Amino acid sequence: MTQNNFGVIKSTIQQQAKKGIDFITAGTIVWIGISFIWMLDYTPYNKSVITFIFGTVMLPLAFGLSKVFKTNWKIKDNPLQPLGLWLNFAQLFYFPLLVFVLLKQPDYFIMAYAIITGAHFFPYAWFYDEIGYLIAAGIIAIGALLIALLLPQSIYYIPIGTAIILALLAIKIISSNKYL
Repeated sequence: MTQNNFGVIKSTIQQQAKKGIDFITAGTIVWIGISFIWMLDYTPYNKSVITFIFGTVMLPLAFGLSKVFKTNWKIKDNPLQPLGLWLNFAQLFYFPLLVFVLLKQPDYFIMAYAIITGAHFFPYAWFYDEIGYLIAAGIIAIGALLIALLLPQSIYYIPIGTAIILALLAIKIISSNKYL
């Protein structure tokens, strides 16, 4: 495979998947919901469990939004096609850390969840040739840590901030998709 062929294969993924706009929009909606969960007058443990449960709507929501945005999840004969899904599923291997935080330090569950969410965007900067993913990864991960360290009494800012960054990323992706 030549460099030129690889570029064409990668570009095809970016165009057909529209740089993951369906997942980012779904993530924005999910994190808005998580923001409301963390404003409830429940224990951090209960909010964490509800957050875990609520997070399960992500994939079906992204699938529904793929119909709205007319994105294609399965691009036949494109060897890079499975990579996007593998990059997404890689974050599942961080779930044991989330379980540990849930059981031992539930006050910081939302910080760990946001850091994992943000950090998993990093490889998509390369996959989609979209700098917004890199910026969002850094801001979400570092921002969640800083809020937890500096404003532990206002930890609910973490999901609000994550939702805002994802919304800005969605706007950036929509803007760059115009040039695909």
